[in-house]
Amino acid sequence: MARAAPIPSCRSAGAAASPPSSSPRARIYTRAPSPSSRPPLLASPPLRLLPDPKPTPRRCSFRILAAVKGAALSGRRSAREEKEEEMTIESSVRLAGGELTVRGRTVLSGVPDAVSASPAAARGPVDGVFLGADLADPASRHVVSLGHMRGVRFMACFRFKMWWMAQRMGDKGGDVPHETQFLLVESRGPGAGEEEEDEASYVVFLPLVEGAFRASLQGGGAGGDELQLCVESGDAGTRASSFDRALFVGAAESDPFAAIAGAVAAVRSCLGTFCPRAEKKLPAIVDYFGWCTWDAFYQDVTQEGVEAGLQSLAAGGAPPKFVIIDDGWQSVGTDKPSPDMDSPGEAGNGKPPPLPRLTGIKENSKFQSGEDPATVTGIETLVRAAKEKYGLKYVYVWHAITGYWGGVRPGAAGMEAYRSSMQFPKISPGVAENEPNMKTDVLTLQGLGLVHPQAVHRFYDELHAYLAAAGVDGVKVDVQCVLETLGAGHGGRVQLTKEYHRALDASVAKNFPDNGIIACMSHNTDALYCSKQTAVVRASDDFFPREAVSHTIHIAAVAYNSVFLGEFMLPDWDMFHSLHPAGDYHGSARAISGGPVYVSDAPGRHDFELLRKMVLPDGTVLRARLPGRPTRDCLFADPARDGATLLKIWNMNRFTGVLGVYNCQGAAWSSAEKKNVFHQEAGAGALTCGVRGRDVHLIAEAATDGGAGWGGDCAVYRHGAGDLVVLPDGAALPVSLRVLEHDVLTVSPIKGFGGRVQVRAGGPRGHVQRRRGGGRPDLQPPRRRRGGGRAGEHGSARAREVRRLLVGPAEELHAGFFSGGVLLRRLRHGDPRAGVHAIAQGKGSQDRH
Repeated sequence: MARAAPIPSCRSAGAAASPPSSSPRARIYTRAPSPSSRPPLLASPPLRLLPDPKPTPRRCSFRILAAVKGAALSGRRSAREEKEEEMTIESSVRLAGGELTVRGRTVLSGVPDAVSASPAAARGPVDGVFLGADLADPASRHVVSLGHMRGVRFMACFRFKMWWMAQRMGDKGGDVPHETQFLLVESRGPGAGEEEEDEASYVVFLPLVEGAFRASLQGGGAGGDELQLCVESGDAGTRASSFDRALFVGAAESDPFAAIAGAVAAVRSCLGTFCPRAEKKLPAIVDYFGWCTWDAFYQDVTQEGVEAGLQSLAAGGAPPKFVIIDDGWQSVGTDKPSPDMDSPGEAGNGKPPPLPRLTGIKENSKFQSGEDPATVTGIETLVRAAKEKYGLKYVYVWHAITGYWGGVRPGAAGMEAYRSSMQFPKISPGVAENEPNMKTDVLTLQGLGLVHPQAVHRFYDELHAYLAAAGVDGVKVDVQCVLETLGAGHGGRVQLTKEYHRALDASVAKNFPDNGIIACMSHNTDALYCSKQTAVVRASDDFFPREAVSHTIHIAAVAYNSVFLGEFMLPDWDMFHSLHPAGDYHGSARAISGGPVYVSDAPGRHDFELLRKMVLPDGTVLRARLPGRPTRDCLFADPARDGATLLKIWNMNRFTGVLGVYNCQGAAWSSAEKKNVFHQEAGAGALTCGVRGRDVHLIAEAATDGGAGWGGDCAVYRHGAGDLVVLPDGAALPVSLRVLEHDVLTVSPIKGFGGRVQVRAGGPRGHVQRRRGGGRPDLQPPRRRRGGGRAGEHGSARAREVRRLLVGPAEELHAGFFSGGVLLRRLRHGDPRAGVHAIAQGKGSQDRH
């Protein structure tokens, strides 16, 4: 039988008020199934055949490589010989003769003699090396050539702003942006085609912190292929000329995600200064629906406004269980003008108003109750109302890592013990290259009141103890990257960041035992490589409800940033507005992100139909297991700029996988204009990509017995179309989307039992009308479901009567039926206190088609 060409992965098939200006802030193509072994597709059109899929190469990680190499030695040597041999095993990443090679393939050529390599570990086989350099003269900043990189594909996470990273793709060293903190490179053998994934090796470049210096990568010039390493201390008095471990280069065959995880693990083993996400305690808010006050009120937040927002959401059936009281609750003030001051902020002179600074650790007058002094006053009043009146479990509040945007006012009454002094930020040349307006930012011009590093432990402890005594459960700590600009006189940026984060970790551990902290504006590696405790990090620049250009950019940025950030913390894809032209687009992404889900709706402005897809009646959310990340075939494509690629994002649950598909084309950050811009006409035609079961990278883990005996077939439920199809291994399901359109698909492995019957192994169940990552309770009998909507599963057996027992005060029985191979069961919202439906299968079968 003739075979049609496969569908190419991710390729085209055709053409509230704004914050105040003063604020610093289809058709289914598949292989024909055997009639005797596979159930029919749901509403299937005529089928096109795809080539037989290639066998999936074995996943290869640093641990597997070590185990294989170690096993090859055992039994042939004495223990001493084995130990000596282990210490001399060469990494597949080598620097010799001016070339950096990975498994014999050249990744960097023309590497200068000043660049040196050292093994990634003193003992034991590790697939990577550290690179350093010996330079002639000590300095506080060095830019070192690493040679030439060409003939590869890469994805870089770089800081396009001082606070935030974004993605950039390219094929040569000169394309690497300034302030690149993570570089994933795909290297292929000679003649390897784009579809020959088993021929690829994946190389991870991680610029590190070494001593008082922090490293980053950058291209050597427009149009060239030179790759450079930049190391800097941020303090003119902190100088060095020799570096041993400024950059880690690690590699793994077949599996880019294993390469990344292995590289971070190797760096952690060497540095010992941070903990990976998997070892950190996640705060409980990540499993609940929440609300943030920022886009609802900005800095005009009040107790009355907070209560109005909580009441509004609860009344519509989407009760928040946590709230973040954002900027606007603290006691702040501006500096008094001095005679020689250049009168910033005067009417008509075009200068910004004075930068507010923290004047006390207590709340401002908006949150001070006018009741009898003997009664509860201040923010404690609001916290008590939120928990007792509106049923919230957690209340977080916002503060900057320096107290407030302008820091702590020096000499403020009651704040003398913190020894605050004025410092003026020094912007790194790399940051200035990407964000030149930081050189004239109000923070740079007016300075910041910096709490002395020796007093910052006391500052955080007293601030957090006051909040904890009022019932506050955690903090969102913002403006974190500002520390890199304030290292002068304090031993440099790395040393200052370490001091502050040690103090922050200690205070959070003492005052917020649920590890109640969210890191924000914190995308520099100074902080990442000293993070031992913080487990949640904002993944990208803000959600901007009134900036139409920002929405597709946001989804692409959070997905690609999560590739790197997700190794350290759980990425938080930020708040969004449910009642918004892009509300469903944003909401679906939050649901599959694996991170917290919360909105910033103004009171009375909600889309409850959308929220009920995401939030259960008890205020919980069904969170996926991992950080959402781009699928393997999207890692080196550019879904924001290339006009051809649809972004696919994968995640895992205990028994299923989930895929989100997004059209993010038409807008991106412009390196020339230094801002987000539209670069294609809005209204461009739909793009089409192929979705495969194995796009969910770890989908085999969802099959019973760890994937043993699973042939790769999957059942796929499309939330947009509301149908379920069987997708044989290697077959592609086409998805077509226009700009700002999306679809979400639940993917479940299918295994055969007894010859003819195909059943799901933990199939695409749960609420098929509920937008979520798919996380759900254990499926031990009786099968249990939470919330309302429909539950669906696939099977080829004849329909059987199914009964649903609602656990709670109102116990009822309802029948289910098979329709086109899909068993649909309608679940009604029950008692939200019970929140769980037990589904029992009864006897007495009959067809209900």
